[in-house]
Amino acid sequence: MSQTRSFAVDVTKDHLVFSAAHFITIGDDLCERLHGHNWRVAARVEGDLDGNGFVFDFIALRDELQKWVDRLDHRMLLPTQHRQISVEPDEKEVHVRYRDRRWVFPLEECVLLPIEQTTAELLASWIADQLIETLETSPLTSLSVKVEENFGQWATCRVEF
Repeated sequence: MSQTRSFAVDVTKDHLVFSAAHFITIGDDLCERLHGHNWRVAARVEGDLDGNGFVFDFIALRDELQKWVDRLDHRMLLPTQHRQISVEPDEKEVHVRYRDRRWVFPLEECVLLPIEQTTAELLASWIADQLIETLETSPLTSLSVKVEENFGQWATCRVEF
């Protein structure tokens, strides 16, 4: 009988959590109220085993993921690529507009993300992009990042190499 084996490393920890505020738009005329979540993050890498018999170092993946989680913690998440939301930072503040609604946030309390919306799906994609830039991914076949917005509600972005 022929067999094929694949290998993966998954990392999720109780401390891979960030508390952050956001809002999203739905359709062309609905904008949620500003609200927050205790987002949880997990990552999976897949690939062949190396000479030591592992796909990737658990600790290296955990630590790199923690860096990005920490950068999002206790921040206001703002999308800079949204077609209806204007995000304009100056030296101290970020001015945000959606139609007739307006918010002003301290700049140091915001993370300006080059994404269209601050959905769990697009946050997972952004975190995956950051990991790809900082991890040695050459022996890997894929990277998946999961973001949990609410208990039991996960979004996943999978990138194949």
